[in-house]
Amino acid sequence: MECRVGCAACCIAPSISSSIPGMTDGKSAGERCTQLTDDNRCMLFDNNERPQVCRNLQPSEEMCGSSNSEAMERLTEWEQLTRPETTSSDQPDSTP
Repeated sequence: MECRVGCAACCIAPSISSSIPGMTDGKSAGERCTQLTDDNRCMLFDNNERPQVCRNLQPSEEMCGSSNSEAMERLTEWEQLTRPETTSSDQPDSTP
């Protein structure tokens, strides 16, 4: 499967912990990558600065579905399903 030009679901929906030029700490889920153009194209697509995690991600029917909106829905759901669980020790102590 080829990427749908202008989709960008994989550049918005998932969190990315790798450094991205312009986003040294990566990006949060749902945050638009700073390397996306106004028409949702990756400025680093054929560039060595593109993070390895992005280069390794390959489009598939399972991930991308049949439309841009379906891709966004699926990737958002997968991000939520694979997010590490927050434990009580991860929460700030609210006792006085």
